[in-house]
Amino acid sequence: MADTNLPSVETTHHEWDGIEELNTPLPRWWLWTFYATIIFALGYMVAYPAVPLLSTATAGMLNWSSRGQFAQEQAAAKAARAGTEQALASLPIEQIAADPRLMGAAVEGGRAAFKVNCVQCHGAGAAGSPGYPNLNDNDWLWGGDLRAIHTTLEHGIRHPGDEATRMSQMPAFGRDGILNAGQIADVVSHVRVIAGAEAPSRSAQRGAQLYADSCAACHGAEGKGDRALGAPNLTDAIWLYGGDRAALTQTVTNARYGVMPGWNRKLDAATLNMLAAYVHSLGGGE
Repeated sequence: MADTNLPSVETTHHEWDGIEELNTPLPRWWLWTFYATIIFALGYMVAYPAVPLLSTATAGMLNWSSRGQFAQEQAAAKAARAGTEQALASLPIEQIAADPRLMGAAVEGGRAAFKVNCVQCHGAGAAGSPGYPNLNDNDWLWGGDLRAIHTTLEHGIRHPGDEATRMSQMPAFGRDGILNAGQIADVVSHVRVIAGAEAPSRSAQRGAQLYADSCAACHGAEGKGDRALGAPNLTDAIWLYGGDRAALTQTVTNARYGVMPGWNRKLDAATLNMLAAYVHSLGGGE
C-alpha cells in the first residue's frame, strides 16, 4: 500500500531512531534581509573609510572621518561660546561677578582650569597640604576677595622675574643668628599660647617680650597678622607648615619661602578670571 504521508519538504536524508530532519528552505523575508545587509555593507565600505592600507585607509566617497566631525563640533561649540569668552577675557572680575550668567560660566570654566593647573599643589578638592594652602577656608595671607585672589593668581608668590609678585620675607631668626635656640623655644611657646594650643608658661612669658621685639612689627601685637605684608594670623590655629613645636621651631629658625608661579605669562585673561571666580566660590571667598 502506498505511503500517503510523504513530507511536502525534502529531507536531508539523515535519520536518527526513525526521526528524519527536514530540509526546510529559509523564509523569503529572511533571505532578502540578509541580501540587503550585504548590499548595505558594500555601500558603507565605498562611502566611508573602511579598507585598511599600508599606512592609511580608504577615505570613502563621502570623505568623512570621526576626527573631521569632532573638529567641526569643536568649531561650532567655540563659536557658540565666543561671546561669553570675549566677555570673560575683557571684563574686570568685579563686573563678571555682577552678572550671574557670566559668573556661572566663569566658575565652571575655572573648575576645569583648576584641574589642569592647580591640583598638583592644592589637591583635587583644593584642601591643600603642608606648604600648600587650603583654598576652602577663609584664612588668606593677602586677602580673599575676587580682586585679591586674581592678583595672587596673576603674579604669584615670590615668583622670580615678576616685580608685582606677592612678597613676604620672614627672617630666619636662628640661621641668621638673631635668636638663639632657647629664645626660639620661648617664642614658639608664646605663639602656641596665643593660638590656644598650649597652656601659659614661664617660657611663653619670656617669649612674649621676644615676640614684641622681633615679630609684632609684621604679625601685630596680638598676632592677628597683616595682609598688606602677607604676614599670617597666628591666633586662628590654621598653619601652612604645621603648628606643633617642631614645625614652628623650624619656621622660626629657618623661615619658609614657598613659591607659587605667576600665571599671567602662561594663562590668558579669560582663564585667570575663571580661576579667580572658581577659587572664590569654594567657600572661603570674601
